[in-house]
Amino acid sequence: MNKISYARHRFPPDVIRYAVWLYFRFPLSYRDVEDLLAERSIDVSYETVRRWALKFGQSYARKLRRSRPRPDNRWHLDEVFVSINGRRMYLWRAVDSEGEVLDILVQSRRNKKAALKLMRKLLKKQGFIPDVFVTENAGAIVHH
Repeated sequence: MNKISYARHRFPPDVIRYAVWLYFRFPLSYRDVEDLLAERSIDVSYETVRRWALKFGQSYARKLRRSRPRPDNRWHLDEVFVSINGRRMYLWRAVDSEGEVLDILVQSRRNKKAALKLMRKLLKKQGFIPDVFVTENAGAIVHH
């Protein structure tokens, strides 16, 4: 994997990491990040923060995803009815046994196709098949 290079950047890597972290971690605009850095006597333009976010954001996110622990082998699958703008929608959700949300799918229709879509998406994203699926109606489905 390529190491993140900060060559040809005027600011130290810690400042760049902090600015990008602020932007992605909190609901801030580039100008908000510029202001927060200015309070710490760091003179950076919002355009520079935007460029840093575009250049380094994906790399940081990829690194964080890789360092997260693998989900448990027991997944809970459920569906909930929600109202979005007055329309009845179906929220499909997969959670591991430790409460970590693995994936969410919101659809206007409730059918087998929607459930299969969530499962395909989830299995592709996680890269492994858990030992047990727990659903509301079927109870536990054991996979060996």
